[in-house]
Formats: sequence, structure tokens, C-alpha cells
Amino acid sequence: MSLATVVVSLVLVCGSMLVVTAFGVVGLDRLRATYGDAERRLRVAAPSLAVLGASLLLSKLGRDYGPDVSWLVGINVTAYILDLEGTFVASLQSFATPTLTAYFSFIYVYGYVFLLVFPVLAYFALPRTDALQRTAVAYGLNYAIGLVCYTLFISYGPRNVMPELVDALLYTTYPSSQLLTSEVNANTNVFPSLHTSLSVTVALLAWETRETYPRWVPLAVLVATSVVVSTMYLGIHWGIDVLAGIVLAVVSVKLAPRVVERYGWTDRERAGAPEEAGPGEEHEDATRVRAR
Repeated sequence: MSLATVVVSLVLVCGSMLVVTAFGVVGLDRLRATYGDAERRLRVAAPSLAVLGASLLLSKLGRDYGPDVSWLVGINVTAYILDLEGTFVASLQSFATPTLTAYFSFIYVYGYVFLLVFPVLAYFALPRTDALQRTAVAYGLNYAIGLVCYTLFISYGPRNVMPELVDALLYTTYPSSQLLTSEVNANTNVFPSLHTSLSVTVALLAWETRETYPRWVPLAVLVATSVVVSTMYLGIHWGIDVLAGIVLAVVSVKLAPRVVERYGWTDRERAGAPEEAGPGEEHEDATRVRAR
């Protein structure tokens, strides 16, 4: 199977998940209203989206050149993590079953992409762009801080350190997935876990906007939790990587609104305008209130 085939599969599966969830969570009325106001929303959110774009570009450069720089200036913390954590991941894998492996493999690849993309679409469907901008900046902070950590801290995952105890379940069960993951990651980029940090970021933002999108909260928490567990279950990350990822998520979510407000990127064109409310929702800009 080629990389192109894997990417097409990813687009089709995640695209289907996004469409179904958009109708169930966002609603047809909001989706229709987005069309006429899309240009304004993009214009207002442009600075925050630019931050995300720049962070993604830096992350790409970091994947290409970061490992070489890391060996010059970084510290290899693999042994310290192993001494501190021991065989926790191996113990977790002792519960492995074909069904669990299939589920967590699907979550790690497809569920993760869906989890990151859906909030961008859902918050773009809101008249105010504040939630969208906080999300974009929070994502950008995750990538930027993660890149710094990957440069300063060299660490190999448990599947590389103790292959006799930890199986690379994702790659042994679905070898084609390595075609995709090898394009976006390196073996030494495990501390912190960006899968964890970005997933927890989505869950935290979902909680902040719970009055606007109440149906999104349980789904976001379920998928985010599954992604976090999958990183360890599949032998990709240490538990310490996951803990560091959670801390990174909290920091990013806390800093994001401050960055948006500090540089005056708030949606002033809609200042004071009430948020659209669906059945059972408050007629209030809940996305703004919950960020405070």
C-alpha cells in the first residue's frame, strides 16, 4: 500500500466522521449561516490562523532538521525516563486483545485527525470568531512549545527502548500506518506527547464552549481519552510523555485567550452580539464567557 492510498483512506474516513458530527453537533442552521459570513470570519481570524500556520511550518522544519540539532544541543533523557517509569507501558500492554488493538489503532490515526479538525470547523460556524481564534492559538502553542522540547530533550519511545517487552502494536497490526506516521514524526520526538497535548487541548476547549455545543463535550472527552491511552497502549509513548503532554495542554489553553486579547485579535466586529442559540442553549456568547 502506498502513502497516497493511506492518505486517501484518511481523508475519506475522517471526512465522513466530520460530516456526520457536524450535522449532529453544529446543526444545519449554523452551517447554512456560515456560508454568507465566511469571508468576514476568515478575515477577523486571520492573525490567529497565521500563528497556527507558522507553528505548523516550524514544526515541519523541526521534523526535517530538528533531530540533527538535538544531538548537538539536546539532552538524552531516555535513560532517566526508563529509570523513573520502568515497565509501566509493558504492563499496560499485558491487557492487549485484538479488539482493543484495532480500536486504539483506529483512534490513534483516524480519531486523532478527526478530533483536531472538527473544533476548527465547529467554531468557524459560530458568528463570533473568539473560540476559533483561541483554538488556533492553542494549537500553535502546542506545536511551538513541543518543538522546543523535542529539540532540547532526546527521548526514544518504549517500543524502541525495550522491544523485548513492548510491542509496536500499531505497526505490527497495521504496517501501512507507518507510511503516514513516518512523515509527521521522528523516533526521538516523544517527550512530550503531542497526541496527548493536542487531544487534551480539544477536550478543555470543548468544556469551555459546553453551553454552545453541549453534544460535543462527551464525544470530545471520549475520543481525547482514547487517544491518550492509545499512545501508551500502542507502545509509542511513555506515561511520563503523557503527563508532560497534559501539562502542555493546560498551559496552551490558559495562554491562548491572553495572546488573542493581548494583540487585539478579539472579534470586535461582533462585540456585544449574542451567540446563536439552539434548543436548550442559553442566548449568550457562551464561548466568550467560559474563556474568562
